[in-house]
Amino acid sequence: MSVLVLALAVGAACCLGFGFVLQQAAAQRAPLGDFLSPRLLLDLVRVPTWLGGLALMVAGMVLGAVALGRGEVSLVEPLLATNLLFALALSRRRTRQSLGRQGWAGLSLLAGGVTAFIVAGEPRGGTAVTDPLRHWLIIGVMVGLALLLTTYAKRSRLSAGPVLLALAAGLLYGVQDALTRVSGERFADGGFTELLTGWQPYGVLVLGVTGLVLVQSAFETAPLRMSLPALTAAQPLAGIACGVGFLGDRLHTDTGALAWEAAGLAAIVAGIVLLGLHPAMPRGTAPRKPVPDLQSR
Repeated sequence: MSVLVLALAVGAACCLGFGFVLQQAAAQRAPLGDFLSPRLLLDLVRVPTWLGGLALMVAGMVLGAVALGRGEVSLVEPLLATNLLFALALSRRRTRQSLGRQGWAGLSLLAGGVTAFIVAGEPRGGTAVTDPLRHWLIIGVMVGLALLLTTYAKRSRLSAGPVLLALAAGLLYGVQDALTRVSGERFADGGFTELLTGWQPYGVLVLGVTGLVLVQSAFETAPLRMSLPALTAAQPLAGIACGVGFLGDRLHTDTGALAWEAAGLAAIVAGIVLLGLHPAMPRGTAPRKPVPDLQSR
């Protein structure tokens, strides 16, 4: 594993984790009438805290894109999942909560799961699948699941809705990461001409904006501990599915390796859930009183 890819992916995770905490702190004060509406973003762009969080998230995405250009999706995605560690670190600083058994258990599971998956699978590049049917089938399944989750989230927006929206956004971000990798390869092959004549960069833009609306709607209607674990768990699973499914990423497939890879992914998800439910994570939403940053339109 390249040290540069490791540094880029962990740096991206750091920016994403800090950015999510700042975004949720601002989004929880937005009007509920903006739920799942682009108007939510128009309100939030006037909030300095949210803009700071967005800047960090964009920086994380740029670092992640560079990492994806130099390493396999199946390698980078588990590392990006460590963004929850950085989110917890910032939340702990604000709440002054100790890690305790739950925090240390979650940290150990997440770090151990990432290590087990990477060591057992040894993700490496291969020949990308050229059959467009395979591309559209996998992408269609991910996007279709995201649409289904969003539909159910509309019906229960203040109960299970935030979790469902975060899962949907995670699926879209996983596909976005895969398309970012393809876009980078097109640019390397033929520059801007090759890049802009393909549909992939436009897909990255659409998925990014859609995912942003879903994430902010989840942050708006529930505390971070309900939404961030689902988002963090869904993204690497979707990204790995795309990487192995059509980008040509290869993993060891012998029985022992598959068992460790499955155990690693399960540990990652379990660690994410434990850390996401840690008392240091913000648990409540702020009262929705008029504030200078979010005045009525």
